[in-house]
Amino acid sequence: MKTLKTPKTFDERSNGKKHIVENESVKFLTKELFRLSLPTMLGFAIQSLYDIVDMFWIGKISYKAIAGVVIFSTIFWLVEILNEIIGTSSVSLISQAYGKGDLKLTSRIIEQTLIFKAMVALIASGILLVFFKPIVSFFSSDIEVVNSAIHYGYIRIFFMPIFFMTYSTFTALRNIGCASLATLTMATGTIVNIILDPIFIFDKLPLFNITGFGLGVSGAAWATVISTFIPLIWGLYLLFRGIEGVKISLKGLLLLDKKIDTKLITIGLPSGVEMLLRNLSYTVLIKISSLFGPEYVTVFGIIERMFGFAVIPIFGLSMGASTLVGFQLGKNNEEGAKKATILATLYSVIIVSLLLVLILLFRESVFTLFTSNKNVIEIGARSIPYVVFALFMISFSAGLSSAFFGSGKTSIPMIAGILSRWGVMVPLVLISTYVLRLGPIGLWMAFPVTEFVEVLVMSIAFLKSDWYKKRVI
Repeated sequence: MKTLKTPKTFDERSNGKKHIVENESVKFLTKELFRLSLPTMLGFAIQSLYDIVDMFWIGKISYKAIAGVVIFSTIFWLVEILNEIIGTSSVSLISQAYGKGDLKLTSRIIEQTLIFKAMVALIASGILLVFFKPIVSFFSSDIEVVNSAIHYGYIRIFFMPIFFMTYSTFTALRNIGCASLATLTMATGTIVNIILDPIFIFDKLPLFNITGFGLGVSGAAWATVISTFIPLIWGLYLLFRGIEGVKISLKGLLLLDKKIDTKLITIGLPSGVEMLLRNLSYTVLIKISSLFGPEYVTVFGIIERMFGFAVIPIFGLSMGASTLVGFQLGKNNEEGAKKATILATLYSVIIVSLLLVLILLFRESVFTLFTSNKNVIEIGARSIPYVVFALFMISFSAGLSSAFFGSGKTSIPMIAGILSRWGVMVPLVLISTYVLRLGPIGLWMAFPVTEFVEVLVMSIAFLKSDWYKKRVI
């Protein structure tokens, strides 16, 4: 006997439709997230490959040459905050203006980002050129390390405006939905850099009977500078020609817009402060690590490159999600912005967990790739478990940060950075080194503890604050 089905109530039908809509929303956001993120991941992967290859070739000069480049990078990070301030502001401004459909305003913001960054970088590079040598001497008294840092650093600093403007073309293209083109320009420059590196560094290219320029560590810097012009020229050509309804002009680059320029400083200022304090905290770590010998500085440099490779999917998803959050908030879709952040965090954790297993399995091979010095390899292998846990924590914080960068609520990452770095990391390293006398283990312990605190702060802010109400346009 056939049983009659009870007709569904209105509420039941509504809930069913709501469930389908939510599923479709998740599918759509996931698709858009990876559409924006995958090209960025690819670009970062190629960039990270360059960083690894660059470190590999520099390591062929000596492990002290690596230490010199690490010291330059530490100093350069402090100036990089200027790029971070304007860059972070431009992400929120460009993505929200484009999501709103205001193409004229989007073009104007891109023009201001380019010229404003160039002006700021010009001033900063002039100041840094004057004080660079004494700052390097503060980190190391080893003549070979100091000379490597100076020969590499002066070249990179002189061309700082070119680097800053190049980053802006990547940001502009990515935030108008052209992430693939941004990646292509970035990848082209990076591949050229990889090719030029050994040609400029060595007298004779390893494995090939070809004569090089033999410029040593300076050659690595020149290779980077020359290759940076390629994505810059390409990116400017696309933006001047017009793409996705966005078109910049020479007149727009020559006229400053007080309202936009003020926002370029103020929106990203908390992020810049956070980055400055973050970089200063790492400066403390580098200085303390130098007390144990140049081998420890070299290990820090290799760990930095390893971090750069492992966080490719993390920051690719984070940057894609920041753009997506900006798009959603530009359309006043607050729920979409929340979901995009949660999805980015979930996928970051899953992908990074798989990568970390490989790092643990091949911990010594990571360091033998860059140097044959046994002390460096042994020290590095002992640091890996601490680094792995830190990277796992970063996968959470990077995903959550997309909510704050996409919305323009950049004060949250600043607070998280200050608390984790200066409230936890620096005191922990100083106490473990000078009071408890734990030696280098205090340096390694600082990584996971610091990242855990940052995740905790960001999680509370994501759940409790009204970041999704923030608008910059």
